Amino acid sequence: MKPVELPGRIRELRCCVSSVSAFLLAFFAIACHASGDLPKASPPAPQKVGLDPETAKAAGAALRPLVASGKFESLRWPDFRDISGDTAKFYAGRGYAPVWVDGAGPTAQAKLVVSIFQKAAQKGLNAEDYDASRWQAREEALAGRPTPDEIARFDLALSVCLLRYVSALNVGRINPQHLKFDLDLNHRKTDLPGFLSQISQASDVVLLLDEVEPQEDGYSRTSQALRTYLSLAQQDPGEKLPVPEKPVAEGGTYAGMGLLVNRLKLVGDLPQGATVPERSPKYEGDVVAAVKRFQLRHALAVTGNLGPETVRQLNLPIADRVRQLQFSLERWRWLPHDLATPLIAVNVPAFRLYGFDEPHHIGLKMNVVVGKAMRSETPAFIGNMTYLVFRPDWGVPPTILRKEILPPLQKDSAYLSKNGYDLIDASGKVLNAEQVNPEEIQLLRAGKLSVRQRPGPKNALGSVKFMFPNTYLVYLHDTPKTELFSRSRRDFSYGCIRVQDPPALAAWVLQSKPEWTPERIQAAMNGEKSVQVNLSSPIPVLILYTTARVDEDGHVDFYDDIYGHDTRLAQALAKGYPY
Repeated sequence: MKPVELPGRIRELRCCVSSVSAFLLAFFAIACHASGDLPKASPPAPQKVGLDPETAKAAGAALRPLVASGKFESLRWPDFRDISGDTAKFYAGRGYAPVWVDGAGPTAQAKLVVSIFQKAAQKGLNAEDYDASRWQAREEALAGRPTPDEIARFDLALSVCLLRYVSALNVGRINPQHLKFDLDLNHRKTDLPGFLSQISQASDVVLLLDEVEPQEDGYSRTSQALRTYLSLAQQDPGEKLPVPEKPVAEGGTYAGMGLLVNRLKLVGDLPQGATVPERSPKYEGDVVAAVKRFQLRHALAVTGNLGPETVRQLNLPIADRVRQLQFSLERWRWLPHDLATPLIAVNVPAFRLYGFDEPHHIGLKMNVVVGKAMRSETPAFIGNMTYLVFRPDWGVPPTILRKEILPPLQKDSAYLSKNGYDLIDASGKVLNAEQVNPEEIQLLRAGKLSVRQRPGPKNALGSVKFMFPNTYLVYLHDTPKTELFSRSRRDFSYGCIRVQDPPALAAWVLQSKPEWTPERIQAAMNGEKSVQVNLSSPIPVLILYTTARVDEDGHVDFYDDIYGHDTRLAQALAKGYPY
């Protein structure tokens, strides 16, 4: 894909985004009204007083060595060598003349950019990464008759911070591959120096900066949600609800009813006008209904009972929810914007699969089981589904063979035959598995023999698997262990993704093949032979990880950081620029 060059072509970004916005819309939407918006754009006043030529020349001479050094100690994060090439290109195109300072001090565009830096939190960014608290002193240094060196230092500081800010909005701050997210940022190459030149002359800086961000509706709603939760965080009293000794059911009593009511109102699960008996410890009515809504939004069992896990989630500070939304925005910026529908998206910590028939329309959704935390985590990446197999056999991976097959086989030499497994030699020949001898067990342990499970009711892949070839050997599949889908936390697999309703997914995947009716699909799933069906065209599959999402009705959902990805992202961001 040809890299996008932003100057003069910002609005062309909109052409790429319609298909993937379907996924993003479902994961991020909110109906709340936000407060503390970014500064409203107004056309900056035209520059009335230019720098005199001698001062401009001297400031340019001061800029050259500062830019060439790649370090600037007055910055919050002094090392800018990762963008020194862009910085040099920006100034070289202007003969190293100052850009952000005129004869009256900072330009109108510079002042507006600084005010935007100071509200960077509303974009999910850290304002101090862009020197938010340092600009007043810098502006004061330009009052009166600033020296060429003071002009150069202000100009470079603003250019470096703006290059960082624009890049952060466009593709995020962290390269996802540094955090083992197999996503390629090269899909959104940006001509940063050219874009800064546009900003320096823009009559509407805010609009220009808005357009460098992902243009999907869901992204803007996530930003709005973040602003709402930033406001809620300011109202959070921080009082903890008491943890009951045993779950409180409807009709019981709870000592923390007052705090519970306030918390549920703060986060929006209990309407402000709800009927709540004053000073009563009885747990009933609208409060129970509100707890159920809260449980639903936090992937808890929706019982209405007030137990330890529900109270734990209620006691989490709103600031933690803010961070989850910030990280969701960061991961939004990692995604490509040229994926076609139909599209399958799996959100790992939500344990949910979504199928998109067209932008903004979810044609399918279901629960999934994903890889076990700390042992066999499902990776985050993008693949293309090209075929599915009914009645698949299963070549047991070496890790599973060692952990799951060899221990019972050593106790029962007929274990393989009893469970529908074949013993295979290096040439692919099927050996007798009725009684596996100790020598064959040693060959299995050494990897010189393998095990394959035949199609059937005991097959670990169930009756169908959905293939999107990838280096991780991950795919979607049926499972005989259907009881796991009823659990609220569903990380039980070895990395592959088990789907709750395989016939429905098969019918959805095969929409372009009308000959594959539901009846034919069911017959193939119950047949005797393996059947491979190639798709008419590939279907993109996004395996993603976000602990904050918004459903189609605008309800903000939060999930536990089951793999610790949010924690690692926080640690990486804490190190500061260059990321």
